[in-house]
Amino acid sequence: MKKYRCTACGYVYDPEIGDPEGGIAPGIAFEALPDDWVCPACGVGKDLFEEEG
Repeated sequence: MKKYRCTACGYVYDPEIGDPEGGIAPGIAFEALPDDWVCPACGVGKDLFEEEG
């Protein structure tokens, strides 16, 4: 699964880790995150993330 980086603050969503504080379990792909999920570091939406690599 691919990692995605927040273009606003640099936070990296790693599907192997998930977002425990946001209730996202490990193993959830970025594409499968709820539409209302926001960056846990700065609060921007999924539309401001880009694929790493």
